[in-house]
Amino acid sequence: MAIIAVAELVEEVSMSRVEHVLNYLKRRQLENPGFLYAIEDDCGNVFWADPTCRLNYTYFGDTLVFDTTYRRGKRYQVPFAAFTGFNHHGQPVLFGCALILNESESSFAWLFQTWLQAMSAPPPPSITVEPDRLIQVAVSRVFSQTRLRFSQPLIFEETEEKLAHVFQAHPTFESEFINCVTETETAAEFEASWDSIVRRYYMEDNDWLQSIYNARQQWVRVFIRDTFYGELSTNEGSSILNSFFQGFVDASTTMQMLIKQYEKAIDSWREKELKADYEATNYTPVMKTPSPMEKQAASLYTRAAFIKFQEEFVETLAIPANIISDSGTHTTYRVAKFGEVHKGHTVSFDSLEVKANCSCQMFEYSGIICRHILAVFSAKNVLALPSRYLLRRWTKEAKIRGTEEQPEFSNGCQESLNLCFDSLRQEATKYVEEGAKSIQIYKVAMDALDEAAKKVAAASNRTPGTRLPNGEAYPSEEARETANATNHPGGEKERTILELTAELERTGQRCEVYRANLLSILRDMEEQKFQLSLKVQNARLSLKE
Repeated sequence: MAIIAVAELVEEVSMSRVEHVLNYLKRRQLENPGFLYAIEDDCGNVFWADPTCRLNYTYFGDTLVFDTTYRRGKRYQVPFAAFTGFNHHGQPVLFGCALILNESESSFAWLFQTWLQAMSAPPPPSITVEPDRLIQVAVSRVFSQTRLRFSQPLIFEETEEKLAHVFQAHPTFESEFINCVTETETAAEFEASWDSIVRRYYMEDNDWLQSIYNARQQWVRVFIRDTFYGELSTNEGSSILNSFFQGFVDASTTMQMLIKQYEKAIDSWREKELKADYEATNYTPVMKTPSPMEKQAASLYTRAAFIKFQEEFVETLAIPANIISDSGTHTTYRVAKFGEVHKGHTVSFDSLEVKANCSCQMFEYSGIICRHILAVFSAKNVLALPSRYLLRRWTKEAKIRGTEEQPEFSNGCQESLNLCFDSLRQEATKYVEEGAKSIQIYKVAMDALDEAAKKVAAASNRTPGTRLPNGEAYPSEEARETANATNHPGGEKERTILELTAELERTGQRCEVYRANLLSILRDMEEQKFQLSLKVQNARLSLKE
């Protein structure tokens, strides 16, 4: 990055601003080696991600949102950005955070590259960003194979600001503009509608409209709907970037307040996800048809995904599928509401593979099958959803991986060890939650933990390459046997006994630490459970009064 005359002073001021945040990041990394953070040289830009962020990406890294809400206007005191996505409930999920004290193409590229290395996984298939040249260029440099999308609501917002005089003078302009962008079904329809609006309102020479038209491939629905963006709707809704930190970090947030608000947001969304997980498991949706396909979807999808599927499924009752061509195994249908054939969609169906494609491309965009394909399935008597139309990421099992799905770890690779840490931590959390359900289960859990600690210690002693407390590699069993055979038997055996005794003591100490930590966590959970029960009891009493 180019350094101006006062660069050193700027850097000193920038680093002093983030000192509170840096102290927090250093402490978190000491507490948890899976917590990662990085600082860009000269610029002072900061990135961080905890193990949960990285696990989230392994589950839901099929699309990415780079949220730079702070850049809209000069109101924000903290240049706070977030890498987010969508979980299986359609809720925003966190992949990492950043403080962007200095903006440049190279700084954004550094940030994207650092984030990607932290995730230890392939780049996302798609990314949504604000319409900005610096970010766009950085994305193309780091995510060359990733499909870029500009946030459509952000473009609508900026259009309203830049064309305020047009919005005020012509009340119908807004609805016509939005319909042109969101309702046209083909590129030709969009081009004709856009041209009509531009000519009718005499805006052929408007620079803003020309600039967003030139970028239409990155934000107009008809051009982007062939790519998955993880949303349960075919439009972006009312949220601008579906911010994970909306309501927590805003214009009033100072650098000193940031970490507290950051943790509040994480706790809030964790609670919402746990609640949604519980509902997905225990909620019994109301069936609106006797169809086995609807029951199948209800048993597999999360509640949010099923509601969207059911909405599409019920609509099939009002949209007949009419054959327009048939060549044996391949049939083409026109699917439309009665009396609205001009608004219909074309579905091609392969009877051998039980595979269909629709011109609306809703499945490609959101991962939920559309009403048009479902209408064709109904016509062809397809009673169960083929597996290709059941994305795991929308199911109740989205975050449950079998042994065959665990990542492969290469020896000596720090990134792989970090993934090991993240995976073990996630499983341990589940173990703690189960172990705290009752005193009886707690006792069983503690016994199991003791047994596991012994097995881990034994495996550590047997595994070549395991590090001893002094940092040296623990020798393999073969190497130890060779050493015993070539050295003086008496002295060597005695020394080995002493080493193993010391190692056993150290292992016992570690077990005690683990036991104390687990006990502390279980006590905290019991206390939270007790406090929650008090709140529920008080609420019931207040209702009776």
